[in-house]
Amino acid sequence: MKRVLTVQDISCLGKCSLTVALPVISAMGVETVILPTAVLSTHTLFPGFTYKDLSDQIEPITAHWQAQGAGFDAIYTGYLGTVTQIEQMKDLFRTFRTPDNLIFIDPVMADNGKLYANFDEAYVRANAGLCAQADIIVPNITEACLMTETEYRTEYDKTYIDTLLHRLALLGAKTVVLTGVSFSEGKTGVAGLDTSSGETTVYQNDLVNASYHGTGDLFSSVCVGAMMRGRTWPQAMQLAADYVALTIRATLEDPKKPWYGVNFEETLPVLMEMLKEETKA
Repeated sequence: MKRVLTVQDISCLGKCSLTVALPVISAMGVETVILPTAVLSTHTLFPGFTYKDLSDQIEPITAHWQAQGAGFDAIYTGYLGTVTQIEQMKDLFRTFRTPDNLIFIDPVMADNGKLYANFDEAYVRANAGLCAQADIIVPNITEACLMTETEYRTEYDKTYIDTLLHRLALLGAKTVVLTGVSFSEGKTGVAGLDTSSGETTVYQNDLVNASYHGTGDLFSSVCVGAMMRGRTWPQAMQLAADYVALTIRATLEDPKKPWYGVNFEETLPVLMEMLKEETKA
């Protein structure tokens, strides 16, 4: 069985970060080790949430793992709250990287043309430096524009996306994938570039007109799980895009209309069937 280490915060209520990554990757048949960077009572869309930074625990936890001879087939980082934690991830990569494992970075910091609260240009630069050490990065368009100093646009063409992918490649990651890419009305998906071959891959599916917290975490978690199950990165991205869209639709059909996250628990059996069907194909 493959083993993934995922490093991000844990929101006790809210369906994002570790409370998505742990169940999803585990359900996909991959051992999932967690390293919480912070504990929040809820995710940040809830008013009055509590927050406990765990930066001081990262070094002793990883030192203990090292003493136990632990290793990982993939290291997957999500939301990192401070520049200090980004620097700690560089140390973690140096400690646990091997010639064969996968470094997967979701540089969570911005959306819709704006940085998240409490982040600044220094954080953007630090995140770009971390992405340089990745095998795969999966920023959204806003994050990609910030890290490459590219003008953010809500209307664009394939030339703009291709330029953005090649600018991301200059950061140093082996594969760069843009999420939330739409080339026509009613469609959305991903565009990726394999820097070794120069090949670009685009996948578009039907846009579900709804927005939920944590869907980026769901996308990345499915990608990592699928790659640990032997899928290529384009296959993993397509599977993740289709599954996230399916899960958003299922959430919209819930009479209780949950606003704070998607009902991935309900759709995990469908994900298992999608994995099986892809294996048969």
